Amino acid sequence: MTNNKLAKKVANLGVAWEGAFGYVQAVQVKDTVYISGQLSHDGEGNLIAPAKLDASGRPADFSQMEEQIRQTYVNAKKLLAEFGATLDDVVEETLFVLDVPAAFTAGSKVRKEMYGTEMPQCASNLIGVSALAFPEQIVEITFRAVLDQPAN
Repeated sequence: MTNNKLAKKVANLGVAWEGAFGYVQAVQVKDTVYISGQLSHDGEGNLIAPAKLDASGRPADFSQMEEQIRQTYVNAKKLLAEFGATLDDVVEETLFVLDVPAAFTAGSKVRKEMYGTEMPQCASNLIGVSALAFPEQIVEITFRAVLDQPAN
């Protein structure tokens, strides 16, 4: 019987919820890197620019969207670097957001800034959702990158 186990290379950021939920932040299979949904947290797992919550525990406004998106890209860039990749290697991204108009405005600015071009060369999806992992979180972004070399 042949063992067809897929060679994988993985990376984590060392935040508590990786172990709590049981997942890796990124995995490379062959020439493709899949990055799990990224949040706007710092190296200690503290949310950067958390949304203020109303009495029901929902975001009261979405004014933190730009800062959250920017930090999310910073975290994705750290993960990509673990595989020798950059945002130039990203072929697809999906933004999951609580407010589509706020995300469209903030995202159009931050994406161009982070990719360093007016027309980032990747497919992009912007999807409105009703909730994310943390109440103060208003955006989560997944990425897929394709590299010139397969995983070792």
